[in-house]
Amino acid sequence: MAASSDRSIRNLGALQKTASTSRVLNLLAVGAEHRSDPEYLSHSFFKNSILNESLILKHRLRADERFVFNDQRHIATKVIIPFERSDLRMGGRSFFVGQRGWTSMVQELTADGDKIDRDVAVLEALDEIPSLDPFLLREHLSRRGFPISALYFAISDADMERMQAFVGGQICELIDMAFPKGSHTGSERMATVLLSNKIDERLEPLRLVMRLDADTYREGIFCWKGFLYYKWALADMAPKLAVVLKELPMLRPAGHRDRELLVYIEQARGRLMKAIMQRRKEVTDALTVYDDAYRDLTKNGKPMAFRDFLLKAPTMFMVLGERIGSISHISSFWRYRFKDHRDLAAPIEEIVDILSDFESNLASFENFAA
Repeated sequence: MAASSDRSIRNLGALQKTASTSRVLNLLAVGAEHRSDPEYLSHSFFKNSILNESLILKHRLRADERFVFNDQRHIATKVIIPFERSDLRMGGRSFFVGQRGWTSMVQELTADGDKIDRDVAVLEALDEIPSLDPFLLREHLSRRGFPISALYFAISDADMERMQAFVGGQICELIDMAFPKGSHTGSERMATVLLSNKIDERLEPLRLVMRLDADTYREGIFCWKGFLYYKWALADMAPKLAVVLKELPMLRPAGHRDRELLVYIEQARGRLMKAIMQRRKEVTDALTVYDDAYRDLTKNGKPMAFRDFLLKAPTMFMVLGERIGSISHISSFWRYRFKDHRDLAAPIEEIVDILSDFESNLASFENFAA
């Protein structure tokens, strides 16, 4: 069970000021805002109060961290329990979901003994998905049987409406193909069904078109939703990433002018701009796999091509989620930290921490599994 190092303590201090992103689930901030809300109390994320005010991160493993796992992975789900909720700079204790002996660590941290089984299952569910995007997180936990308050996911009604309109436009050809004419099944209505937390019986004609068994279909549909969500998210994220790329060269260090740190900042800026553009290209290329399969189904009359896509979708979804999560986190964090483009100055140590976090987050991934 690790305690925070000096750098990670500073990072925890920054997280205290940060909303949840695709990489960070800030349950501490949710608790501070909604602790007295009956909905928060009746449908909490974790039953244990200590876990329910923790910080959960999708963490890029360093070489010296991988030995704690029996499997080979490069992204892990990290849980941080702050020593002092009011001041995260005090540090905290942490563990990775899935590391050797992690359930014993949970019991030790929470002092809940055998009552912690449900929360352990929630943590395992979090570890099954590649990022902590609120839409996908809510959907995944719901299908795993965990009814958690919407207060934890912070999805605005406006975003849901925009998402549904986008999906409606994406699937209209498939709806026309799978459902008989005159059935009054509009694409926007079916988009709402597709985005709901359950596999609706009205989607059964799609399963028959795909010739898939129920379990494979259910898993494929969830990942299909993920691909559609990521297409929407990438389009929504594009102007925010453009802002990061524009403002990154203008970031100015304040305080003492340590030459070594200044050299790192200057070099890291260039590396980051190239890496952001590369990750964005990888996401676009990955989504093209979906576009090609969907085109084969709706334009070329090849339903088996889309069926093959759905069979591969779970693996592809994990890799795509890691990629888009890395750039989504950067765009969200940047706008949250630097709200005013006229004020792009920060203490030099904070800039080093931000850039090193971004660089770690954007580190090269294995080849996309197409």
